[in-house]
Amino acid sequence: MKRTLYFLTIALLLSACSHKNDFDASGNFEVDEVIVSAQQNGQLLSFTIQEGSQLKAGEQVGQIDVTTATLQKQQTEASIKALKEKISNPNDQAELVRRQLAVQESQLAQQIRERDRTANLVKADAATKKQLDDANAALDQLRKQIAVTRQQLKLNTTNTNTQNRSIMSERAPMEKTAAQYQEQINKGQVINPLTGIVLVKYALQGEMQTIGKPLYKIANTDTLTLRAYVTGTQLPQIRIGQQVKARIDQGEKNYKSYDGQISWISDKSEFSPKTIQTKDERANLVYAVKVRVKNDGYLKIGMYGEVIWSKP
Repeated sequence: MKRTLYFLTIALLLSACSHKNDFDASGNFEVDEVIVSAQQNGQLLSFTIQEGSQLKAGEQVGQIDVTTATLQKQQTEASIKALKEKISNPNDQAELVRRQLAVQESQLAQQIRERDRTANLVKADAATKKQLDDANAALDQLRKQIAVTRQQLKLNTTNTNTQNRSIMSERAPMEKTAAQYQEQINKGQVINPLTGIVLVKYALQGEMQTIGKPLYKIANTDTLTLRAYVTGTQLPQIRIGQQVKARIDQGEKNYKSYDGQISWISDKSEFSPKTIQTKDERANLVYAVKVRVKNDGYLKIGMYGEVIWSKP
């Protein structure tokens, strides 16, 4: 009986040792998780996602109240529209001055005829020299008025354009302000950043949200990462991009295998002493390795897995 137990114990130890050495590294599956947070303050008006929901990138999954930002944008847009009503048309005002100039030029022609007629009368002793002097004075005065009107026409156009530019210079800052309000409105929409599965839901519809407050956690589980650990003596056997085998337990003695690829190798050991003295101590150093594995739906976050790269 004792002899039978002895051989049974030896067999179990050999089996355990054999199982221990049939894989090169082990660890747990993980995934890059993204926590989606509120980007605006306000009440969460709609939020219908559930844990386990499959979401697509760019999908709107919620709406935060942005009534204040909407009203502020509308007010700014109304102010921009009001600027157009303050603008003067330089052509309309110039037309009035041009008509005044036309009247003065017509009067000038009439004054010249009157002056010439008076000059002829003076030559014929039918008018006095004072009458001719008065006609020349009136003619000179009218010419000065015409010069002023022409200058006014030129300045009027320049001043109107300057005034209009001053008014319209207010438009650009207002448009920037409207764009800022629109950005606040856009941030009120809860947009899902990536295709994946909702892992945790933190918020409920109707709750008040603040900027940065988590709403839900999502991860793309199409490909998982098996984070395993190797010793320093195993490092020369692996490289980034190397194709390996990953496996998980399937039943009591069976395994389910997957094709994997090493995507990252840590350049620093974990839990290692500062000074390495002996070869045995160097062999005990542990380095993290990440293996990317395509998920067929059976792999789960946190599941134990083993990596095999060496030939049996």
